[in-house]
Amino acid sequence: MAAIEGVGGGEKKRVVVIGGGVAGSVVAKALQEHSNVVLIDSKEYFEVPWASLRSLVEPSFAERSVINHTEYLQNARLVISPAINVTESEVLTAQGDPIAYDYLVIATGHVDTGALARSEKLSLYHAEYEKIKSSNSILIVGGGPTGVELAGEVAVDFPDKKVTLVHRGSRLLEFIGHKAGRKALEWLTSKKVEVILGQSVNLNSVSDGVYQTSGGETITADCYFNCTGKPMGSMWLKDTVLKNSLDIHGRLMVDANLRVKGHKNVFGIGDITDIPEIKQGYLAQRHATVAAKNLKLLMTGGDEQKMAVYKPGWQLAIVSLGRNEAVAQVFFVTLIGCFPGMIKSKDLFVGKTRKQLGLKSNLL
Repeated sequence: MAAIEGVGGGEKKRVVVIGGGVAGSVVAKALQEHSNVVLIDSKEYFEVPWASLRSLVEPSFAERSVINHTEYLQNARLVISPAINVTESEVLTAQGDPIAYDYLVIATGHVDTGALARSEKLSLYHAEYEKIKSSNSILIVGGGPTGVELAGEVAVDFPDKKVTLVHRGSRLLEFIGHKAGRKALEWLTSKKVEVILGQSVNLNSVSDGVYQTSGGETITADCYFNCTGKPMGSMWLKDTVLKNSLDIHGRLMVDANLRVKGHKNVFGIGDITDIPEIKQGYLAQRHATVAAKNLKLLMTGGDEQKMAVYKPGWQLAIVSLGRNEAVAQVFFVTLIGCFPGMIKSKDLFVGKTRKQLGLKSNLL
């Protein structure tokens, strides 16, 4: 990228953002007019993650929720390759490119399953939709928010399908309160979803569509979806200059300004951080907004004492149950039905997220 002059004729600072997910996309968008931004990501697009399950039952939904980075980053450089190392002044990618930085933002969230082009991702959703449509019985493994939301999507859009959800935990939605998990279980059961708790499934040992659970039960299914969650995208940092900034769980330790502890010019945002809060997309977007504000201050020589402080998010979680209903926990209050569904389930915040990236909420 050619040098771009900043305010007062000085050259703009180089900001490298690693990870083009919920947090990385927002911070890169916010800084592209104020610095030389380089976004390093393993794929060419950003996907609204909480919309992916709707795309399995309605492939056209992905047209709005899978967004090429170039759509919202007109003034940034894109490097489509995983980052593999960080030094005090450079990031090295798998392609072998050393990319220099003045400021670095780590936003690698969770491990990506693979680097697909946007067109390939859209085709994959169509293929998965056809798989669901042609199956009489579907197995879902994992009873966290992903598994519960997928079971809800299939149960509502394909009520004739036999859906079985297996979860190794003693209750659903263990990341929030017992009451929310119980209400989700009751709702799924009312939609004729069979829920098996306290067991796991060996997905590597299947014979003619017959799966065995750890409790000795047999499940017959035409297809399955593994919703047990992705590992955190921080393992690669253990062999970098940031290795001493990881906690025992592999999360980046950050201060109140979202700077990585021990590094004045490195920020950590999103699920990868050690901030004590439920890991959710809207909070990752808040991280990005605070980090961008602080980077703008630092790049213009502002007083560090005036940096914005991030306050951990309060207890709010909404899990969609199909197109119209949801279960929500707000502090110690649990709600289920159409009211929380109105907030999230219809559009899954896709329009809002697109607007945040400076795009139209709907396609023409």
